Amino acid sequence: MADEKDHNKVNKDKRRFLVAATGTCGGLACVGAAVPFVSSMLPSERAKAAGAPVEVDIGGLQPGQYVRTAWRGQPVIVLKRTQEMLATLPKMDAEVSDPKSDKSEQPSYCKNEHRSIKPEIFVWVDICTHLGCSPEVKQDKGSDQGMPANWPGGLLCPCHGSHYDLAARVWKDQPAPLNMAIPPYRFVSDTVIRVGEDPKKA
Repeated sequence: MADEKDHNKVNKDKRRFLVAATGTCGGLACVGAAVPFVSSMLPSERAKAAGAPVEVDIGGLQPGQYVRTAWRGQPVIVLKRTQEMLATLPKMDAEVSDPKSDKSEQPSYCKNEHRSIKPEIFVWVDICTHLGCSPEVKQDKGSDQGMPANWPGGLLCPCHGSHYDLAARVWKDQPAPLNMAIPPYRFVSDTVIRVGEDPKKA
């Protein structure tokens, strides 16, 4: 009789252990199956390259600093312009070939003199409209960066010498025919920009 009780107790203990082990394995299997499923809903690197929006943290940018990113395989720069930089833009209207950007590519909410949502934060696709090189940021005035003494600050294409101002507007009589493009973008917060996505109200 005692042996039968001990045997029943062992069977119950085994049953409990097997039920717990089966439940644990099943739970782990569910989690393992869910991870790839959830991951599949996130944009892949291929999707990002094809045009998924890209977030850029600009919280640490000081006036005059910029950060580079890529969207749709294109270089994009976000520059925090100083008040002095912004002051040069109206003065450049007579020097650039398309001052109002009528012939150039930008969202309607950036169709203004500074070509941006917020004047101090400038976002552009850094591709020269001549043959597709990436212009260099030469934001300092004068000859400090190997530019002419009267250089007001801007962008210089290293391939064929096209000059742009600090709103990516091309100077007159340059190889590049148009201003550089402004991508769709919006402010997620004061410190984060999402490139590739229009503002919700636009």
